[in-house]
Amino acid sequence: MSHVLLNNGAAITFAGCFIQLYFFAASETSECFLLTVMSYDRYVAICNPLRYSSIMIKGVCITLVTMCWLSGFLMSFISIITTSKLYFCGPNIIDHLFCDMVPLLKLSCSGTFGIHMQIYIMGTPAITIPALIIVASYTYIVRAVLRIPSSTGRQKAFSTCSSHLIVVSTFYWTMFSVYVFPIKDITTCMRKILSLLYTVFTPLINPIIYSLRNKDIKKAIQDTIYRH
Repeated sequence: MSHVLLNNGAAITFAGCFIQLYFFAASETSECFLLTVMSYDRYVAICNPLRYSSIMIKGVCITLVTMCWLSGFLMSFISIITTSKLYFCGPNIIDHLFCDMVPLLKLSCSGTFGIHMQIYIMGTPAITIPALIIVASYTYIVRAVLRIPSSTGRQKAFSTCSSHLIVVSTFYWTMFSVYVFPIKDITTCMRKILSLLYTVFTPLINPIIYSLRNKDIKKAIQDTIYRH
């Protein structure tokens, strides 16, 4: 993608395009599941703080993360196999920054109704259900936080979720705008900008949002700066 942006376009092989699409779709789907697991982690931490250490043990965390990655790569593999069987006989120019599903289907000479139905069906467990779980988790979190008597306690509880909430809001808003509920009359340029938000911007700000809130990392950065 960086190569395409810097050179105002680039060529990619047919196989390379589908490999790129597969790893893109797999990583994005896995991120949906991972963000959902993170929301559950915060729900347990705030709503059941005394049981947190007994619920979110190391084995449970490893199992949840493994399931997220395996589910993402498996679901994406099914979609890629189906899409690769389409017949492409027309123009071979993808008007996008990378090999995304929607602009790729526009180049197909075959009927794509079945593929679109498959995307919507698989999008329910991959995008919609995780989003609903996140909303439910934060609903319980807000109710629990509002019951905290001290303002300091409420502020501390909200600060625990703020990083995750910022990333979730950016990620899901762009995902829903492009794939689930496309904005009417959206231009190709705007679609590219939205794609950049969840493919480049969100991963770029993750270290800033998550890591810089960690006291140990802050201290390490300060020590490095002062040392030089």
